[in-house]
Amino acid sequence: MPTYDDWNVIDDEEEELQDPSFFEGKRDAILFCIDCSEPMHELRDDPKYEDVKTCHLFTALESAMQIQKKKVVVGPNDAVGIVLFNTTRPNESKGHTSEIKKNSYVYQPIAPISAPTIQELIRLLDAAREDPEVLRSTFPPTPGIKKMPMGDVITSCNWVLRDGAPKTASKRVFLITDDDDPHPGSKQLLMSARTTLVDLTQSGVQVEPFFIATPEKPFDPSKFYSSVLLPSSVNDDDTKDGVLPESISITRIDDLLSQMRFHEVPKRALFSIPFQLANGFVLGIKGYGLVTEQKKGSYKYFVDLGDRMEVAGSRTVYLDEDNQAEVDKSNMLFGMSLGAPPLDGSDDDSEAAMSTARAVPVGRRPFYTADETRSFRTLDIEPGIRLLGFKDRNELAFEDNVKHSTFIFPDEIKYAGSKRTFTALLKSMIAKKKIGLVLALTRRNASPVFCAMLPQDEKDEEGGWNEPAGFHLIPLPFADDIRAAPLEEAFRAPDEIKDAARAWIDKLCVKNGTYPPDSYPNPALAYHNAQLQASAFREDFDPESFEDLTKPPLDLIHKRAGTLLKEWKKALISDESANVVVAVTGTKRKADVNVDEAEIRSKHEAGTLAKLRVDQLKDFLKNKSQPVSGKKADLIDRIGEWLDTHE
Repeated sequence: MPTYDDWNVIDDEEEELQDPSFFEGKRDAILFCIDCSEPMHELRDDPKYEDVKTCHLFTALESAMQIQKKKVVVGPNDAVGIVLFNTTRPNESKGHTSEIKKNSYVYQPIAPISAPTIQELIRLLDAAREDPEVLRSTFPPTPGIKKMPMGDVITSCNWVLRDGAPKTASKRVFLITDDDDPHPGSKQLLMSARTTLVDLTQSGVQVEPFFIATPEKPFDPSKFYSSVLLPSSVNDDDTKDGVLPESISITRIDDLLSQMRFHEVPKRALFSIPFQLANGFVLGIKGYGLVTEQKKGSYKYFVDLGDRMEVAGSRTVYLDEDNQAEVDKSNMLFGMSLGAPPLDGSDDDSEAAMSTARAVPVGRRPFYTADETRSFRTLDIEPGIRLLGFKDRNELAFEDNVKHSTFIFPDEIKYAGSKRTFTALLKSMIAKKKIGLVLALTRRNASPVFCAMLPQDEKDEEGGWNEPAGFHLIPLPFADDIRAAPLEEAFRAPDEIKDAARAWIDKLCVKNGTYPPDSYPNPALAYHNAQLQASAFREDFDPESFEDLTKPPLDLIHKRAGTLLKEWKKALISDESANVVVAVTGTKRKADVNVDEAEIRSKHEAGTLAKLRVDQLKDFLKNKSQPVSGKKADLIDRIGEWLDTHE
C-alpha cells in the first residue's frame, strides 16, 4: 500500500485545489452492467410516444448513450464501457481474458469516449425503435429461468475494468436490473456474490445500483441485494440489516436517465490525508468539495496530420537568456526584489546562494532553493490534520465562515477501523454540542491553517438520505479578514405591507421547500455544451429548441399570485416611507502624490521639475530620507543635488 507521501506528490502544481484544472486532470471510468434477461426484453407501452413499444433494455441502453454523449463535452478524457449479462450471445473478440464468464457479453469495452462508438449505439437504438424485436435478436436472453450467477457478473466487470480502465481513474459500475431475486433460496450464490463484491470494492471500484420497478412488479431489495451490496453510510450501526435506501429503486422507468445523471458526476476526493487525534492515534480521512462551479472546458491545440487531428501536447520550459539553453527546474533559485539594485551592479555569487548555511553580503539579495521556499510555506509540517481541542458550538460565529468549507469523511483504505472511530467521535461531539479545533495542511505546497471542525449528523428524508454524516472543515479567518459592516438605519415597513408581501411569497414557494440545483443547469454552459455535442455528432443544432430552465414561469406566477401582487403594489405605493430617498454624501478621495524616481530624473534632466506640485516633491524627498523644509525652489535644488550624487 503506498504511503500518504506518494498520494500527495503534486509539487508541480502551484494552483489551489479549487482551480478547475484539478478536476479536468482526474479521469472517470464507468462500466454499464445491464441485465438482458427475459423480463428486460418484455415489450411495454412507451411513456413518451403513442402506439410505440419499448422495453427496459432499450431504456437502459438509451440512458447509457445519453451519458456518453454528455461526456463527449464535459469529460472527453473519461472511459465508458457496456457489459450485458444473462444473454446467450458469445464474445466474438479474442482480446478479452478468459475470466469473462459465460452468458456475459462485452458490447463496448472500456475505452475513452469516441463519437464513432456512440454513433454505433445510436444506430442500434434507431433500429430498435422501428422494430422492437431487434434487441431480442441482437442480444438473445438466456432460456427459461436460468440466470447467470451474480458472482460471475461481478467477476466479469472486474476483469473488464482491469483490462481497459486507466489505473488512476475513479472506477464505477452502474448495475441496471429489474430482477430483485436472481437466485431464490441459494445462500451459496448469495455469499459468493457478496465475497466477489468485497474484492471488487477493495480494488477501488464503486457499484452504483439502479433497480427498475413498475407498478405491476415492485422491486424488493431485501430479497437479495441488501445482503450483497455494501452500505456506504458512516453510521453503519444504525442501518437495519436487509434494508437499502429506497432512492436506488426507480418506480418510473423514465426516471432512469435523471437518476443516472445525478450519479454520473464522480465523488472525487480533494485530498487523502491522516487525521491525528493524539500521539500515535491516527485514522484516515478523505476531503470533498461540496460546492464547485462547473465551467467551460479548457481550449486545446490540435495538429493536422493529414488523415486525422491529434491533440498537441504543451509543456513549460525555462531558458537561460545568456546561453539560450533549457534550465532544469531543480537548479532554479527563488528570491524577491527589495529596494534599489546594488550600486556596483554586480551579480549575486551563485556558490554563496547555493550553500546550505550562508551569510548574504551587504548589498546582495538572498536567494532560496525550492525546498527552502516550500519549508517557509509549510513550516516543515507533513500533510495531515491534527486535533488541538474542543469548544462549545455556540462559539463558532456566522462571520467565521469566510471561505469554502471542506467535507471530510473516513477512509478505511489506509487505516482499518477509521470509520468506527470517526463515527464515535462524531456522535460524541453532536451529543455534547462541541466543535473541534484542528491544524490542517491538506497538500504539500499549501500553508497550514487553523480550522473549525463542525459535526453534521445524517438527515433522512422521504426517498433516502439527503445530508451525509461527517465534519465540515471551516478555515478560521485572521483578525484582518473580518471587516465591520456599516450600520445604517433604514425605514421599516409597517405590518400591513409585510402581511401583503407574505401572502404572495407563500404562493410562490419552491416545491417541497428544497432547491434541486441539478434541475436548473447554467443556461450559458448548457447552450455551449449543446452546440459542441451537435458538432461532435454532426447533427443540426436548432437554437430555438434550446430550453432555458432558469427562466421564471411568468404565466404560472400571474395565475397563482397575480392578484396578491397587485394588492401589495397598491399598498406599497400608498405608504409614505417607501417613497423617501435617503441622501448619501460621498467621501472625497485623497489625490495620489506618488511619483517614481524615473519620472523625477527625466524631468530633472529636462529642467521641468518646477511643473510638479510641492506635495509630490516633498513625498519624493521623504522617501529618500531628505529634509522637506523650505520653499519650492529649495526643494527642487535639494532634489537636483540628490540626483547628481546618486547617478
